[in-house]
Amino acid sequence: MSARLKQLVIRLRQLEDLLLALLLTAMILLATGQILLRNLWDYGLSWGDPTLRLMVLWVTLLGAMAATRDNNHIRIDLLTRYLPDTAGRIARRLTDAFTALVCALLAWHAARFVGFEYQDGNRFLDLLPIWPFQLVMPIGFGIIALRLLLCSLAPQPPQEKQ
Repeated sequence: MSARLKQLVIRLRQLEDLLLALLLTAMILLATGQILLRNLWDYGLSWGDPTLRLMVLWVTLLGAMAATRDNNHIRIDLLTRYLPDTAGRIARRLTDAFTALVCALLAWHAARFVGFEYQDGNRFLDLLPIWPFQLVMPIGFGIIALRLLLCSLAPQPPQEKQ
């Protein structure tokens, strides 16, 4: 890999981590603020709950992207743990390829959903169109699918038996 490409990958990883950390921090602060406002003053921000729901969607997909980036995602690997190294690598590649296919289908249908939201003109907080905020779904699932596809094609070191 060239030095420029490595630098780009590092920068994208840092951006992904920064966005995830900032979003999670903002989500915690907003949720805490909502709780305090409701319990202490019987008041809440009208935009707080819809914003938190959207932030949960973003944190979930950004977290899933980071997990697949580092190969720390949830996997059902009972069979591969007890297979010989070669068979285990083949099984991992097959499951990664299948999971990539599922995520690609999710990205496709998420893109269709966002398109429907665009056509319907649905709005966030009655102010802004909702579809740009929902683009994280097709983009996130697309990136996850791409990472899993690359994992299924690239040689992987054998996992330690536990």
